[in-house]
Amino acid sequence: MAVQTSHPRLSPWWRHSIILVMIIGFSLLIAVTILTYTNAPPIPDSVVDQSGKVLFTKAQILHGESVFFKYDLMDYGTLWGHGAYLGPDFSAAYLHDEALIYQDALAQSDYGKPLDTLTPLELAGVDGTLKSSIKRNRYDATLHQLTFTAPEVTAYQFEQVKWRRFFDGSQPAPGLAPKYIPNDLDVQDLVSFFAWAAWATVANRPGEDYSYTNNWPYEPLVDNTPNVSTYLWSALSLITFLVGLGGVLFAVGKFDYLGWKGDHSTLTHPERAEPWKLTPSQRATGKYFLIVAALFLVQVFLGGALAHFRVESGSFYGFDLAKLLPWTILRTWHLQMAIFWIATAWVAGGLFLAARVGGGDPPKQKLGVNILFAALLIVVLGSFLGEYLGINNLLGHLWFWLGDQGSEYLELGRLWQILLAVGLIGWIFLMFRALRPAIKNPEKSELASLFLYTAVAIPIFYLPAMFYGTHTNYAVIDNWRFWIIHLWVEGFFELFATVLVAIIFNQLGLISTLTATRVVYLDAILYLGAGIVGTGHHWYFTGQSTFNMGLAACFSAMEIIPLTLLTLDASDFIRLSRDDNFKFINPVAASQKWAIYFLMAVGFWNFVGAGIFGFLINLPIISYFEIGTNLTPNHAHAALFGVFGELAIAVMVFCMRAMQSDKAWERSQKYVRLGFWGSNIGLILMVLLDLFPAGVLQLKASMTHGYWYARQITYLMSGTFHSLEWLRIIGDLTFIIAGALPIFIAVALAYFHRDVPAEVKASPAD
Repeated sequence: MAVQTSHPRLSPWWRHSIILVMIIGFSLLIAVTILTYTNAPPIPDSVVDQSGKVLFTKAQILHGESVFFKYDLMDYGTLWGHGAYLGPDFSAAYLHDEALIYQDALAQSDYGKPLDTLTPLELAGVDGTLKSSIKRNRYDATLHQLTFTAPEVTAYQFEQVKWRRFFDGSQPAPGLAPKYIPNDLDVQDLVSFFAWAAWATVANRPGEDYSYTNNWPYEPLVDNTPNVSTYLWSALSLITFLVGLGGVLFAVGKFDYLGWKGDHSTLTHPERAEPWKLTPSQRATGKYFLIVAALFLVQVFLGGALAHFRVESGSFYGFDLAKLLPWTILRTWHLQMAIFWIATAWVAGGLFLAARVGGGDPPKQKLGVNILFAALLIVVLGSFLGEYLGINNLLGHLWFWLGDQGSEYLELGRLWQILLAVGLIGWIFLMFRALRPAIKNPEKSELASLFLYTAVAIPIFYLPAMFYGTHTNYAVIDNWRFWIIHLWVEGFFELFATVLVAIIFNQLGLISTLTATRVVYLDAILYLGAGIVGTGHHWYFTGQSTFNMGLAACFSAMEIIPLTLLTLDASDFIRLSRDDNFKFINPVAASQKWAIYFLMAVGFWNFVGAGIFGFLINLPIISYFEIGTNLTPNHAHAALFGVFGELAIAVMVFCMRAMQSDKAWERSQKYVRLGFWGSNIGLILMVLLDLFPAGVLQLKASMTHGYWYARQITYLMSGTFHSLEWLRIIGDLTFIIAGALPIFIAVALAYFHRDVPAEVKASPAD
């Protein structure tokens, strides 16, 4: 059995490199964010007709934006491509209607007859006039006034009738309750917001030949087609990807100590092969994981209900579910539960491992863990109740603070956001107390410090959720929203997860502290080097300039490089945990085989879900036609659950296994085994039977007929696309019955049969 020999201390250039990467990355991202405030489509003080009569005002546009968020319409349809997938894209639908009305008005004014009676030559004349007229920007920056042409006024009036019937009519919209928005003034201002958003998609930026949204959406009637930058940066991003990939592969090949097998040993710490003893705070984390498993189970049931709305929008096997739980609240809870259970698993895993790394519990650490659990439970339950009340218009003016903010992935009310941030700060304090002895130990200091620093980044980078309000320009809101979604979820959570995995393998005696530390630094450089500026790939068509498109396209293309390398984790984990005879290297590693298997699955989904499916939709030219179609949830499901969810389950299984003796674990292990195969096979079936092929079909429809066409309910409910949506039920049921349910049973059994006692002692530093 090999024993680790002494290694030189880690070069300080690892630290210097990560600091340099963050300085460069955030300098560029901050520059893009500052430009968002100046480049965002202007909101006029008033919108008038050609006689000067006021149609609607800035106050009405901003109030309409608030209505959009208050009733959580971003979790129903999309605007500028971002949101949910049952309803239409409101900006694209408005633009298409406006184009048709404009065509008919021009036919009458120019030729005195209906559009369908024009000759081909006359129709060509109408189309030419339409494209030049509708793209002309009539916003007066001096007067802060926007002038609508007569056809645009007619379109605005038509849309008022259309959306009033849609939202407050007696005939419910697909997936929504009757009279979903009962107030006529709310609907009127909501349509004013839609009108402004549609105008921004087609009116040319001053001095440019493309719109504020870089000519998105694709609408051939008004000549909204990809601009030159969309093609150019798509091509150049492939070059940066190849150059970056070549450089990283060269470095990894030349320096063979990089990666999980960096110390070339089979067992670095044989003393860690001995059975563990729990601290009181470690044992107290068990209830966190019970809640995690319960939220996971409920979340996937909600996901099944959401999927069914896409095949029977008016009923749930004969029951009108939308009257009680409309699509908007189901999707809000589905997204929020995903974030809560994954984050809670990592929070609890961090507390569990911090006690192990630090050598014990500081005084009253268990009390702190219990208080934090109560606080998190209040936030979770309070936010879910508030979201339900807010969407149902039962909170009045407090909807933004206590209800549903309506911004996708950040739906919980501002009060709950603040309380969550406070809870995360409390978590950092508990982590620091537990890790302090290790930080003071020269042999453990670097890895323990990285553990703490990556944890600190999580509450810090949640703060942008507080940087906007109900009357902030929509382009600015979307900028800050993706600071959270991309940087928080896909950046620093990913980095914290890497630290968790490194510490797990270090504590299992499979890698040295030096190797674990080096892996964390390497992944941090690769993740953040591409991922910080790559955040901008979400902003290609949301009111940003082509400057962001160029930066984001090149950097986001390189995001697949670390994900490609991380795919090797699956094979590395096998080699680390097994000897030459393919037997587990030590008893503790053998006892944690299912946690290791879940980590192997993370490596697979990192490449497929985050890498391949993410790269597929990141190129500007693909994103232009694809955004908001089925290829987006295809990437989201394969990456969010496949990577973050599987990793959360791996941490949960690891910690719950440590709380049970071998005999007690036998009862839970069979359910963990079933849950592993059921969840992975179910996800594969979801992707292969529906999400990917249906996404390709929808992409083709968007490219052929226009974006509005691929997003309308009649397309979703017809043809091969609809058949694939029905076929998805095989994957969904496999995932729910053979995946989530067995995992919940396993965790419940493990929680109520924890037979490894906790030692009541403080860490050496205390």
